[in-house]
Amino acid sequence: MQLICLPYGRRVKSNRMVIVRKTALEKFLPARMSAGIVLIPLIDSFTPLLDFADYRLSPWTVWRGIGITAVALGFFWRAHADLGRNWSPALELREGHELITRGVYRNVRHPMYASSTLWGSGRGLIPHNWIAGWSPLLSLLILFFLRVPREEQMMIDPFGEAYRAYRQRTGAIFPRWRRG
Repeated sequence: MQLICLPYGRRVKSNRMVIVRKTALEKFLPARMSAGIVLIPLIDSFTPLLDFADYRLSPWTVWRGIGITAVALGFFWRAHADLGRNWSPALELREGHELITRGVYRNVRHPMYASSTLWGSGRGLIPHNWIAGWSPLLSLLILFFLRVPREEQMMIDPFGEAYRAYRQRTGAIFPRWRRG
């Protein structure tokens, strides 16, 4: 995921920021995510500390997890590609920011969080350890629930009614089911 973000981060650095919503929470969330996504799985891989939480599943479960994570990474890349120069790693909008409602954003407002949730779900099937397997998903869900309301407000401020209408017709991380 970091490798996917890297070229987009470099591409947008030259754009002047016009809205920045960095708070103490914004600084804390990446550290919290690193613990759940990197540190805990590393502890499981290189020490016996989490062995008490091991469980056994079919070997095919690992392959299913790998398949799910591969699909999630493709979806994550597509979300970045559709955003292009509008992507930012933090709660900030840059000069010339556009409201993107095409591509994967046509049906889902937060496809990066959706793909991250899918990735965390697939990742949970790989190590066969309740803690190391599912801590990435838990970390990503915490990020989603703490950050999305603030991100949505940040988008309403410059885009107003256009963003409200977009929000009405799309789902946050899952496409909205429509009747008829």
